[in-house]
Amino acid sequence: MPPAGGTEPAPTNPRIWSKYSAGLAPAEKQRVLDRYWWPHRRKVESRVRQQVARGSGVFHVAVHSFVPVLGGERRNAEICFLYDPTRPAEKAMCLRWVAILREMDPEVRVRRNYPYRGIADGLPTWLRRRYPNGKYGGAELEINQSVLTGRTRSRTSRLIAQSLDALLAGSERTV
Repeated sequence: MPPAGGTEPAPTNPRIWSKYSAGLAPAEKQRVLDRYWWPHRRKVESRVRQQVARGSGVFHVAVHSFVPVLGGERRNAEICFLYDPTRPAEKAMCLRWVAILREMDPEVRVRRNYPYRGIADGLPTWLRRRYPNGKYGGAELEINQSVLTGRTRSRTSRLIAQSLDALLAGSERTV
């Protein structure tokens, strides 16, 4: 059931289902949405609403992973940022984060608006429709699953955490 204030097209997007869950019966898919997908969206949206009501701007980072190979094509990045390039605060925040990552590790393969477009169907896109520029900004941090195993997982986790600390230390925490 969508939250009040508008319909949500994303649950009908076939790309939200993995190869493991895509074949579930409709009733089982609905149970997954009701148990995991909607509660997460509602909680994030509630926190954004609270901050905006206090007069604060919000910069929200959604974190995802992506498969190293899709449709036979190897994806040539380890860390990616998806954002709306027409929103100056989102673009500036992501450009700074990319620069920090590259300074910390010149070998890391970082890309922007890859492997998806930053305005494609996702939670930040959904929230952009509900909150004005200047009150809400969002980005999606996408991490290649190939760097989320073994020693590379620790290296990647440390790099992201340290770069986020550096980003926040040099940024106003508003949009």
